[in-house]
Amino acid sequence: MLTIGIVGKTNTGKTTLFNAATLLNAKISNFPFTTKEPNAGTAYVCDICVCKELDVKDNPLNSTCIDGWRYVPVKIVDVPGLVKDAWTGRGLGNQFLSVIGQADALIHVVDASGSIDADGKITQPGSGNPVQDAIDIEMELNRWIAEIIERNRQFIIREASSSSLEEAIAKSLSGVKANPLQVFQALEKTELKDVPFIKWDLNQTIKFATFLLPIIKPTLIIANKMDILTSESYLPMLTEYYGRSLVAACSAKAELVLRRAEKMGLLQYTPGQEKFRIKENVRLTANQRGALRYIETRVMAKWISTGIQQALNTVVFKLLKNNMIYPVSDEFKYTDHHGNVLPDVYLMPDGSTPIDLARNIHTNLAKNYILAIDAKTGIRLPKSYNLRHKDLVKIVTRPTTKRRK
Repeated sequence: MLTIGIVGKTNTGKTTLFNAATLLNAKISNFPFTTKEPNAGTAYVCDICVCKELDVKDNPLNSTCIDGWRYVPVKIVDVPGLVKDAWTGRGLGNQFLSVIGQADALIHVVDASGSIDADGKITQPGSGNPVQDAIDIEMELNRWIAEIIERNRQFIIREASSSSLEEAIAKSLSGVKANPLQVFQALEKTELKDVPFIKWDLNQTIKFATFLLPIIKPTLIIANKMDILTSESYLPMLTEYYGRSLVAACSAKAELVLRRAEKMGLLQYTPGQEKFRIKENVRLTANQRGALRYIETRVMAKWISTGIQQALNTVVFKLLKNNMIYPVSDEFKYTDHHGNVLPDVYLMPDGSTPIDLARNIHTNLAKNYILAIDAKTGIRLPKSYNLRHKDLVKIVTRPTTKRRK
């Protein structure tokens, strides 16, 4: 399962976002280091289900279908907030960094309203600096990567003498899921490919880490607290610095309120949608009505949605470039061996082939693989075929024989 790490300074709304995405009851407070242990839960990414296209009634098993939208699970981890010099172990830095090392991508939550100071303490909206807050976190992550490399300097020199520099560095960074190709890309971008590693100084190592980080940990900036008016002046600054495609306007608090109200049976609300509706014959308190009116005017009317579901989708489908693939056993009825219609969906990265899909489902499927069929068209797929988003695939395997006793 894909893992997304939630990073950022304290009091930016990381835990609120985690709760909104998972509906787990992680503690929320305005005190630094409220999150002392990483909270792990299940969130979902979604797209229109192929049941709509095929006009069938599905019964999902490893995912869920709500109003024609297929929701696929991913792991999401909320880790302790960073402070300056976290890369040295200050605060809860070491714990934080070891956890995000296992993430496939990061959601970097920034208080877009400017309501926290440089140390992550609550302050007057508009008095903080969201862009600098984001830069501070990036600097800590870059120094962390650089420190790992510096700590393994002799190992890298020794390994590089018998293989290549990218392989040697990748081995030293295996704990953060770096591979040789990614390291090579960063070496090219920093123009350090032809510089002997033994001659690198600390500044060059930090420069390399700065280019490597977004390659190994694709990151989306969450401009949180967009319901607060001061956010409107800071959002353009964030998008100008990072680029519009890497910044998402969000209100984690609004999403959490809506999801909890839906869970209580007060609303009809599907995560990611532009509207919510109060159910008939439901009596709301004055505070509840006020909260929903606030969300309607400050969030939905201005930003179309709370932005949380769209942010999760962006990380998985755009940054990590994953596709939703539906395997079936019967290409005519779109079922598995037990008659379940469109039971499963697998998230597969760009470039995946039918054999990769078979291996993801079960190693025996890949071992006994014969061919794959596009269940929508009936066309046989070549082994080298690159799976596309929302493909329906039947995998044909050779029959297995039972051993005689």
